[in-house]
Formats: sequence, C-alpha cells, structure tokens
Amino acid sequence: MRKRLIPVGTACGVLVVLLSGCGTSSTSPTTTSRAPTTTTTSSPPTTTTTDTTTPTAALQTAVWPTAASSTRYVTPVAAATSFAIEYVHMTHPTVGAFRQGDARSGEVPVQPNPSGPVTTVLVRQLDSTGSWWVLGAATSAITLTEPAWNTVISSPLTLRGMSMAFEGTVQTQVRADDVTAPLATSYVTGGSTAMGPFSGSLPFTRASATSGAVVLLTTSAEDGSVRQATVLRVRFG
Repeated sequence: MRKRLIPVGTACGVLVVLLSGCGTSSTSPTTTSRAPTTTTTSSPPTTTTTDTTTPTAALQTAVWPTAASSTRYVTPVAAATSFAIEYVHMTHPTVGAFRQGDARSGEVPVQPNPSGPVTTVLVRQLDSTGSWWVLGAATSAITLTEPAWNTVISSPLTLRGMSMAFEGTVQTQVRADDVTAPLATSYVTGGSTAMGPFSGSLPFTRASATSGAVVLLTTSAEDGSVRQATVLRVRFG
C-alpha cells in the first residue's frame, strides 16, 4: 500500500530545546524559556494511515505515534498537535511553530491556552520516510530526575524530581504503548508557589508491551483540564 501524508498548518514558536540525538541515549533534553507568541489551534491534525512495517530500533524510542501504529505525520507540528490532544489530553491546545534543532529534530511548544504554561514537545524524523515522531515532552514546572529517559523500569517505580503546581499536586501515570488506559495512576507533591522536591513510589501492573512512558501532569484548579506535562520514554523490564 502506498503511503500518503497530509500536512497540517503551523503557528508561532515560544521555546528553544536543545535536543541531543535519538536512539537509546539516556540523556534527557535541556529546555530554556523564551517569551511566548502563540496562535490557537482549534482542531486536531489530519492524518493518514499506512501499512505497518517492522519497526526499527530507532522507532522504539518514539512515544507518539507508536511503532506499531499505522498513523504517520508529515510535519512536526502535526505530530505535536496530535500528541497534545490525543496523548496528553489537552482540550484546545495552542500550538507554536516548529523550532529546528539539528537537521532531523527540533521542538514544538504547546500551551493549554494562549496565556498558559508551555509544554515543549520534542520531535524527530526517525526513519527514511520523512515522518515525524514525538520522543517526549518537558515543562519547566516539572523536572524529573528519576527515572532516566529510555531506561528499563519495573514495579514499583520510584519517581524523583522538582515541581511547582496548584497545592503542590502533580498527577503521575505509567503508560504502555498502544494501550488506552494507564497501567497505574497516582500523584506526588512538590512545591505550590515555587519549585520544590518531590518523591514517590508508583506500583503498576506488568505490561505486555515492551515500551511505554512515564507521564507527569499538572491540571487546572477550575475545571481539571491538563495544563502542562512532562513525558518520558521508558522500557519495561
């Protein structure tokens, strides 16, 4: 079956992320903030389905879409928009323009609304088709120091880092590839008015998938909607 890719429009960028390679590196990306200029994206991106081929090792580092999925994205903004809506579950995200890193990677800033906090979505071309994949996401309000990116985890999972959120509460999840419901959900408590340390233990059911992600979210005090997220690729031991 011949692959077809449909582009999606872009908006204005707000952050710069230094993205270091792909594959099986255990080094997490570094983010720095810049003043936001945004345009609202009100609908999910258009995608096409393709025939599923045997995934390469590089594709296994992608959080979205998964290697087993037949969905592919022709632009980095399309991949980031779909990730924000379908994976992070932001309701009406404001999506910025792609900011180039190296020749095959970069970042796309996403906000829950034009004045909301920025989640930086890390994107990369991982195969020869030119499709764009999401390696994870980061926000300055949630810094995860344990576990490391693409490391092997087992239950119970230890979570450590720094955060700032309403009443200090950060939602935590362990997700497996191609499974809708999280394997486990809980929360950790960090700072409420300034960044503060958090630590916690999250037991989870053993996944049949080989890979997944650790997801940390802050939510709105008004309606419970997702405001920002840190998403880290992991493997299951």
